[in-house]
Amino acid sequence: MEASLTARDRVGIQDFVLLDAYTSESAFLDNLRKRFHENLIYTYIGTLLVSVNPYKELDIYSKKQMDTYMGVNFFELPPHIYALADNVFRTMLSEFNNHFILISGESGAGKTEASKKILQFYAVSCPSTKLLNNVRDRLLLSNPVLEAFGNAKTLKNDNSSRFGKYMDIQFDHQGGAVGGHILSYLLEKSRVVHQNHGERNFHIFYQMVEGGEEDLLRWLGLERNCKNYSYLVQGGCPKVSSINDKSDWKTVRKALSVIEFSETDIENLFGIIASVLHLGNIKFAADDRGYASLNNNQEMHWLLGIPAQVLQHGLTHRKIEAKSEEVFSPFSVDHAVYARDALAKAIYGRTFNWLVNKINESLANMDSSRKTVIGLLDIYGFEVFSVNSFEQFCINYCNEKLQQLFIQLTLKSEQEEYEMEGIEWEPVPYFNNKIICDLVEEKHRGIISLLDEECLRPGEATDLTLLEKMEDKIGGHPHFVTHKLADQKTRKTLERGDFRLLHYAGEVTYCVVGFLDKNNDLLYRNGKEVMRQSKNTVIKHCFPSTEPDSKRRPETVVTQFKSSLVGLTEILLSKEPWYVRCIKPNEAKQPGRFDDVLIRHQVKYLGLMEHLRVRRAGFAYRRKYEIFLQRYKPLCPDTWPNWKGTAAEGVHCLIKHLGYKSDEYKMGRTKIFIRHPRTLFATEDAFQVCKHKLATKIETCWRGLMARKEREKRAWAVKVIQKFIKGFMTRNEPSCNDNSEYLAYVRQNYLIRLRENLPKTVLEKDCWLTPPPIMKEKVSGQCFSPRKRTTLLLCTLFSQLLLKEQTSSMFKGRKENYPLSVCRPFLDTRIGKRIQSFTIFLEDTYRNYMVKYDRNGFRPRVRQLIFTQEAAYLVEEAKIKQRIDYSSLKGVSVSNLSDNFLILHVTFDDIKQKGDLVLQCEYLFEALTKMSVIANKQNCIKVVQGSVRFDIQPGREGFVDFKSGQESMVYRAKNGHLMVVRLM
Repeated sequence: MEASLTARDRVGIQDFVLLDAYTSESAFLDNLRKRFHENLIYTYIGTLLVSVNPYKELDIYSKKQMDTYMGVNFFELPPHIYALADNVFRTMLSEFNNHFILISGESGAGKTEASKKILQFYAVSCPSTKLLNNVRDRLLLSNPVLEAFGNAKTLKNDNSSRFGKYMDIQFDHQGGAVGGHILSYLLEKSRVVHQNHGERNFHIFYQMVEGGEEDLLRWLGLERNCKNYSYLVQGGCPKVSSINDKSDWKTVRKALSVIEFSETDIENLFGIIASVLHLGNIKFAADDRGYASLNNNQEMHWLLGIPAQVLQHGLTHRKIEAKSEEVFSPFSVDHAVYARDALAKAIYGRTFNWLVNKINESLANMDSSRKTVIGLLDIYGFEVFSVNSFEQFCINYCNEKLQQLFIQLTLKSEQEEYEMEGIEWEPVPYFNNKIICDLVEEKHRGIISLLDEECLRPGEATDLTLLEKMEDKIGGHPHFVTHKLADQKTRKTLERGDFRLLHYAGEVTYCVVGFLDKNNDLLYRNGKEVMRQSKNTVIKHCFPSTEPDSKRRPETVVTQFKSSLVGLTEILLSKEPWYVRCIKPNEAKQPGRFDDVLIRHQVKYLGLMEHLRVRRAGFAYRRKYEIFLQRYKPLCPDTWPNWKGTAAEGVHCLIKHLGYKSDEYKMGRTKIFIRHPRTLFATEDAFQVCKHKLATKIETCWRGLMARKEREKRAWAVKVIQKFIKGFMTRNEPSCNDNSEYLAYVRQNYLIRLRENLPKTVLEKDCWLTPPPIMKEKVSGQCFSPRKRTTLLLCTLFSQLLLKEQTSSMFKGRKENYPLSVCRPFLDTRIGKRIQSFTIFLEDTYRNYMVKYDRNGFRPRVRQLIFTQEAAYLVEEAKIKQRIDYSSLKGVSVSNLSDNFLILHVTFDDIKQKGDLVLQCEYLFEALTKMSVIANKQNCIKVVQGSVRFDIQPGREGFVDFKSGQESMVYRAKNGHLMVVRLM
């Protein structure tokens, strides 16, 4: 929020809580409109996110945008659904508790898209491993599958969810998505057999007909023409310009594979979808006695592998049990059509439940350890059509319950925050819709009870008798009216079969026709028996033989739905709530069009004004002391740049300096509460001015620093030039402080020029560059000519380069302290002349001091290591302690760390011979390179990691362990190994 307050006049207020006229619907709409026309579709009400569907693609959902919002304070950046998702995720990890995000709004407001964006954000932001990626892919791809089978085109939305979905995403302690679970609510099964004009059946039917492969369609007995199927043409719009059924079919096929549906399951699933289409094409005619008979049998062949005769009998007869006898009563044509449609709805509804359960099996987390959960509730929005039926009644009842829960949780969370911070709570007036919920669900008197009674009572109950019962029982309720009960003016707007409910979102008129049938949703008993004879394994699973065929009627649809809402409410009450309120800007789905009347209605029924009033119950702004102080501390000289005391004391000092009045703020236990937005805006404006001054001051300091560095650089250059001139003037004098650097430069420059101008042959005596006087020195009493001196020098350099190249090939990139050896020239001896006087070593080529560690006990001994052309010797003063012939040297081991240890591995034939040598040498690289050249053992040196095994004697071995630590140590460990610890 604060990050963009300077732009508030151009794009409105980013958080409605900071709206001065927070009680005005007009001010609310003006702010929403102002932001919408700037393509700013997200606005906060505290932590609630209001989202307006733009009906066009916006470049605000890229990977870069996700990275921007990851791990950032909620109000630090402009409002976005990624900010909400990230805040929920980080709160869950830090507090280790469960949360849910309630996404609500009208059909077409963008609820499903909001759910997708949250899932995509978690897919990118969560830790990534092969296992976690599999879970992530299944979570993401469950969406297109459920959309195909549960979404449809309606008059208000081309991709309307015709079921409620609650998805739990399970996270481990590191924030990795490790599983999920989906609950579905009230699938609109009646859409399978009937669609209003301008609407379609579920997407999957059209996807299969339009996108299915030729072989698949031939196997299923389908034609690539939706108009040939009765269940697909009742709405009169089998094709929709905004929907690409062929492309969506490919997506669904791929998703089913990723979710790990077997090929058999996929074939059975598609067979069921095709069978529903064939079932809808079955026609009935009346025979001579007026009973239903089939007048076409070609569709029967494709119906789930059920014998045609069995299916035909099941569709035209009803099984009646009379005491111990079973009687089959023939159907009339109308009853046969009802039985066919009931069977189609039952097949599709149970298959949908099987599909959800199958997806849950794929998402199941097998780890029994505790997981935290983020729930996503994408529920149908409040619906008002020209004709509202049973489905709209259930959907709007669901929204009433969620609104009740929403206000309850909002008030509760606000009261808890005030109490926790020690701030007095000011009661907030709001409309309590409990009166409407009671009207619908009250026992014995509510609409649901009356509907169930009428469905279950014996006799000829009809929709109109239901209406009469409601008029009798609840006729005096202020939120209920019918044609009979209405006054003369209202009666003109109601048909005789209508009743009207005054919901919290406004009035909705329901047509009672069809309420009893849809609520009963009865499937004749022999219909189940017919399905059990299917060869399709999914159908057998959906119609199990173990399912009890009780003579009692099953629970009605609305009672089941009421129970599922109770379960959903319990789930939500156990978690911390977050909200996304989606708004549809216009009915025509046009970008840039803002319909004030439509949006005002949605703002009302989404309860946004009530939520805003609750959030503004006394204080518009509240923020933790640490965050407030971190942002605004430059405004007070006592708190800038660093405050030494507690954050609360710093904030108190800051607001005292700013001149806050006592009625403008309250100090809570962990937060500051600011009452009026204008107080915060004044503080923010002062901060922007201060930030500009601070930026100017920083720029001034930076320029000063650069100027001082430039001055120092010039002063250094003057000294260098002066020293060079003084060295030139004293170049012929003995080396001293005044000319030492100049003489070094002369030598270096001569060698560089000599490299570029060497004679082509050694016989060209007069072609050598004339050396400077400083290079004409005497060596061993002789004065060398420039050619001899240069040849000697070049031979020495070339020999050194060969050795260095050999060292590089053996140790570069393999041993940590190799780079330190590059600048050291290699010598032939590191031992004084006294030791070299022994005649036995006259032919030696290299000498060095060593520390030798005893093979038993690892006591250190100082020795000299001498390499000759034949062997290596370990010497203590004038005594030879061990001789190692190069032919018996099996190899040399060194660690990859920066220690100077080496282990010489030797062969020995009997137990009396000494074993391998464990040595420590300061000039390790020099010694090993010399040895490899002298002994011709370039390939015997191995760089190892961790531990080295060596032979103490035949059949007995020891170990040297290498590791990094806080200080260098060499000691014998408890396990008997020699432990070499080198500084990290």
